[in-house]
Amino acid sequence: MSALGEAKALLAQALGAPADIGDDASIANTPAWDSLAHVRLMLAIEQRLGRALASDEAARIESVGDVAALLERG
Repeated sequence: MSALGEAKALLAQALGAPADIGDDASIANTPAWDSLAHVRLMLAIEQRLGRALASDEAARIESVGDVAALLERG
């Protein structure tokens, strides 16, 4: 699975939404992406990466593309 596909799956899980997350999904255009969903997303990313995210990494995540880039970097 591509990093973008994996990022979309993690976001869908965090939002409790179907897996039809668009490539342009972001905090600004996804109403369900609230603070609780963001925390769930951070936990899912940490579990996937096997490490804790630094606070600056977590703060920079505002779109599904940001999640994909983080997954690619590891």
